[in-house]
Amino acid sequence: MSRFDMVIVGGQIVLPTGAVVRGDIGIRDGKIAAVTDALDAQAGDQVVDARGRVVAPAAVDAHFHLGIYRPIDEDTRTETSSALVGGVSTVLSYFRTGKDYLNKSGPYRKIFPEVLQRVDGHAYTDYGFHMAIMTNEQLDEVPWLVSQGIGSFKYYMFYKALTLNAASTDAKSYTMADTYDLGHLYRLMMNIAEENRKNSGRISLSIHCENAELIRVFIEAVRSRGGNDLAAYSEARPPLAESLAIAEATVLAEATGCPMNVLHLSSFRAVNDVVQWRSLHREADARTETTLHHLALTTDTTPGGTGGKVNPPIRNAREVDQLWAAVFRGEIDQVVSDHAAIPAVKDDDLWEAHAGFGGTALLYPVMLSEGYHKRHLPLGKVVDLISRNPAVTTGLYPRKGAIAIGADADLALLDLEREQTVSAELLRSAQPFTPFEGKTLKGWPTTTIVRGHVQYDKGQVVGTPIGTFLRRPIVAEAD
Repeated sequence: MSRFDMVIVGGQIVLPTGAVVRGDIGIRDGKIAAVTDALDAQAGDQVVDARGRVVAPAAVDAHFHLGIYRPIDEDTRTETSSALVGGVSTVLSYFRTGKDYLNKSGPYRKIFPEVLQRVDGHAYTDYGFHMAIMTNEQLDEVPWLVSQGIGSFKYYMFYKALTLNAASTDAKSYTMADTYDLGHLYRLMMNIAEENRKNSGRISLSIHCENAELIRVFIEAVRSRGGNDLAAYSEARPPLAESLAIAEATVLAEATGCPMNVLHLSSFRAVNDVVQWRSLHREADARTETTLHHLALTTDTTPGGTGGKVNPPIRNAREVDQLWAAVFRGEIDQVVSDHAAIPAVKDDDLWEAHAGFGGTALLYPVMLSEGYHKRHLPLGKVVDLISRNPAVTTGLYPRKGAIAIGADADLALLDLEREQTVSAELLRSAQPFTPFEGKTLKGWPTTTIVRGHVQYDKGQVVGTPIGTFLRRPIVAEAD
């Protein structure tokens, strides 16, 4: 009789095809070793009873911020444990030099080893990094970073004006950048495109698309009228600012051949811009992303005052409906949390409050409740959006994002009928609030397994910080 370290029996399995079938899973050495109709429970050293549960690939949260507002080692420990609540086994965190994170600048050859050392031993999930290239010196480090397992990079379109004009008097001290303009972006795209051609896996650039010059004008107008709520913030950073930045980015992507991930799209206009560009450039590699909050929160129903402030902003109900329509048309490639835990309740002044909030613990719950139950999005499509596709985008598939022989045994056991009302305490983050407060969601993970280790079960973190750094792109091991 074949022996397994763990067998999961009695569940409904979400296969890579999207089909949901009755089956059992055998796990050996942290990998999926068997997916079959039935396994003898006695064949496993550990048995997980999945009766009444759907067994899905654990989520890959491809947009995360570790250590942006708190020491990175502390933040890693609390926020990756929060990720387990959402059925997440892997997080991909953004990192940049400048204010926040480690509050320093310099070559990544010195800074990146410090990042890895400080995170090591604190993560409950596996993890990787997207690196923002902020300085001319760092531009030359792209090949070295790729050799160190960095498969994706970052550019903030709305930062470029900070180093050029008077958006704030301390702009240079915030970014610690030099010529962070479209010329810098062009050079970065050229370097990434060259690395992508040299590697068998995908090397890409993630872009935050908002035009800073337009934002400046709109903020001045909205503030002069006394606007200080989420609707005002949406008006101050409108879809037009997204659209213009996307136009700039796509022109440069076409010129350089750089694979691109267009992040946290908040409006139909922004999604349509990328979709139309892709339709005209069939050879282009551009992936679209939106977030849980852009699919589930609106400016008129989100509680907590400034707690829902985020960039780009939460929009109105009409935009939410249009984003869901884009999901159903297959125009959105992945859904993420953009998790950035704020350590205290935000300032009452909208314009001074930090932007962002945590949400990784709601990745499966929001998509099951708002997508599967409310809008009848197929379960296989939910898995594609928050597991398979992010794994593909970030160079992790098929080791992550699939229930397949040879893949990591990263699994989420889902109770599709379980209803819970969201509270900050439930999410197990260091953030003392959530803009999802009071929202009742249907469909929650009951167990999260990372490489064959039960890390979360029945509302409790039961594992230890076993997470490992993922060098990307990963050579395929699964069939």
